[in-house]
Amino acid sequence: MTASLHPPARATGTTPQPFGEHLRHWRQHRRLSQLDLASEADISTRHLSFVETGRSVPSREMVLRLSERLDIPLRERNTLLTAAGYAPMYRERALDDPALAAARQAVELILESHEPFPALAIDRHWNLVASNKMVPHLLAGVDASLLQGSVNVLRLSLHPLGLAPKIANLGQWRIHLFERLRQQIAATADPVLASLLEELKSYPLPEDSDLELEGEHPGVVMPFKFRTPAGVLSFISTITIFGTPVDVTLQELAMETFFPSDDFTREALQALAATL
Repeated sequence: MTASLHPPARATGTTPQPFGEHLRHWRQHRRLSQLDLASEADISTRHLSFVETGRSVPSREMVLRLSERLDIPLRERNTLLTAAGYAPMYRERALDDPALAAARQAVELILESHEPFPALAIDRHWNLVASNKMVPHLLAGVDASLLQGSVNVLRLSLHPLGLAPKIANLGQWRIHLFERLRQQIAATADPVLASLLEELKSYPLPEDSDLELEGEHPGVVMPFKFRTPAGVLSFISTITIFGTPVDVTLQELAMETFFPSDDFTREALQALAATL
């Protein structure tokens, strides 16, 4: 079965701000002083100060250099270029665009070759972009409202009408996902992700949740333990991203592959796949 690919959701526009305000925001978000950034970008502190206050207009090369030193995502680099009066540099294409055919084929290959184990692809806001044929069989019992429109994987996982009641180590898994989301917010400063984190934190925990285990991290990776009619399946996961993207969509795309962490899980999934 070929993985189903859909273009990732696009963010709505933001209120235009002067370049200097964008630059100051990112410098402070990265916890750098003007002296620190000026040193890394090989410019004078005075010039950087003039750029931030709007007394000096940066060249296109300067915008790109500062963006590189601040490790700003491609989407936001376009925003900085536009604010400085230059054309955006990085394209944002839908994944089904012919120009991304090779990347789309790579995504399909990763997802399909991972069967009989589940694998999925998500966009920057954790919305489902694609999955292999094993994923839908783990969603039995999920409320239909969570599967309509853009399916948010984190909301689907932690919502009480979603997968949460089936996650055997929900307390641990919540903390693990919250930490991943916080790291992403720190890297991107994305307000949509910050709002999503607050929403997820508001979800109630089932009475039988493993709250006493929330602070524990057994082994070397956090397992994902999932209740099914066949028994509790245990997974570990890996994240795959494109190494040198110059397209916004590709930079924001991630593939998560789940591997069985015990023989029981491996055999149960192989048996399930044989029936499909």
